[in-house]
Amino acid sequence: MNNYGTLHKSNGRYALRFERVFSHNPEKVFRVITNPSDFTQWYPFATGEMDLRLGGKIAFNDGEGTTYEAIITELEQPSVIGFREVDDLINISLQEKDQGCLMTFTHTFDDDSWAVQTAAGWHRCLDVLQQIVNGQTVEWKDNAPELRDYYREEFERTS
Repeated sequence: MNNYGTLHKSNGRYALRFERVFSHNPEKVFRVITNPSDFTQWYPFATGEMDLRLGGKIAFNDGEGTTYEAIITELEQPSVIGFREVDDLINISLQEKDQGCLMTFTHTFDDDSWAVQTAAGWHRCLDVLQQIVNGQTVEWKDNAPELRDYYREEFERTS
């Protein structure tokens, strides 16, 4: 399995979907995904303020004066968290697989003009999430241009 995302269109919206395999059980991966101090290391603009309950809020700050909140719309510990971030939907699901788990990360949005940049960004963020889950030092690779090139070609080929 590769770590690259795919772009899908459904009901006038777009969805970026990534799958990652972890050698850890869903409980451990879910704890890392939802732990505020870990969340701020891999999720863009996260502040660490997270009310982990259905209807709870997650606070974001872009560092340039814009703050906003996401609302948790799905929560089934330790297998699913979903939230609405402005008009976008984020869904992260975990299912047991072999001796670990499979994570499916889906970002649903309206405007595909940023799909290439968004896919490259999520790819990098999920690489960092894997580092955190695996107890590695966080290292942001300088691979954004290559990832954008890959996704641009892939999305043009599959559209």
